[in-house]
Amino acid sequence: MHIGCPKEIKPQEFRVGITPNAAQEAIAHGHSVTVETGAGTGAGFADQAYIDAGATIVGTPAEIYRSAEMIVKVKEPLSPERKMLREGQLLFAYLHLAADIGQTDDLLDSGATCIAYETVTDDAGGLPLLAPMSEVAGRLAPQMGAWTLQKANGGRGVLMGGVPGVSPANVAVLGGGVVGTQAAKIAAGMGADVTVVDRSLPRLRYLDEVYGGRFKTNFASAGNIIDLAKEADLIIGAVLIPGATAPKLLSRAQLSELKPGAVLVDVAIDQGGCFETSRVTTHENPIYSVDGVMHYCVANMPGAVARTSTIALGNATMPYMLALADKGWKQACKDDEHLLRGLNIHAGKVTYAAVGKALDLDVLPPILALKI
Repeated sequence: MHIGCPKEIKPQEFRVGITPNAAQEAIAHGHSVTVETGAGTGAGFADQAYIDAGATIVGTPAEIYRSAEMIVKVKEPLSPERKMLREGQLLFAYLHLAADIGQTDDLLDSGATCIAYETVTDDAGGLPLLAPMSEVAGRLAPQMGAWTLQKANGGRGVLMGGVPGVSPANVAVLGGGVVGTQAAKIAAGMGADVTVVDRSLPRLRYLDEVYGGRFKTNFASAGNIIDLAKEADLIIGAVLIPGATAPKLLSRAQLSELKPGAVLVDVAIDQGGCFETSRVTTHENPIYSVDGVMHYCVANMPGAVARTSTIALGNATMPYMLALADKGWKQACKDDEHLLRGLNIHAGKVTYAAVGKALDLDVLPPILALKI
């Protein structure tokens, strides 16, 4: 199979879809790999590293989209990229379609087959291609929250760990999954007073048993959330319903009950955000204020630490990329039900139920898509 990796064009997105190691592996399997010049520079991978791995370097994304059978990216294709997709082409990337009707419509019109990293599952019920970026984003969230809390950035002027004689920051983490757990670990390590809320009692028991000495837990009822939010200096939104729009946990009206200069870090912004007042921001302009409450809603947080993120993502995606290339997407999905769950769009049809529900579109069961 001819595999293509274009340079990411989302603002301040420095990650790359294929590492030189992944390219070398694919070529060893008998495939060809074409990479756009400069695609890996932001992550510290020069063109020469890809050439040494056996890949071909080309000057424009059009050359890749025109010739490659499978496009491997990090972030969802933006409008200029979507126009280059063609019928029968395979796209393997993060898509987050439930919050993006424009992208969904364009991908449906393209006739391409689109497999989303974020909905591929595993035997443990996890999301193996989302997990590494969730770990990165979770660990970044307290760091970005601490920066936003600085008075010069509009925050309350509170130091996460406090100092002797002065209380530390009060941090509420909404969601006890991968993002929330990593965020709580780092926030607690910074010396903050941390509480994690979740609706799963088994998950809360696990967190209490493993991390009970480092942070507290609470049940994620609406009442508990607003009570914690009123006392919080920093609130980290870390909820996820795989492939679906994130639930809204704080409304616009409730912002008036928060402390002036409190900070919301919305890690769920890729899926529409878990605060009513959230809107997508970039690393260039990451924060804004609503009613005196600061919001950090960067949609590609892991892009800030591009080298770490690229290597972590490449480690996770490479086996699936090789399966798709070795077997073809249909056979690979027939052989692996977890990869099949990554199928979001095929031949002009939505094939993931949560996306169809969020966007009010008809859904073709993915098992039936294998027959088209």
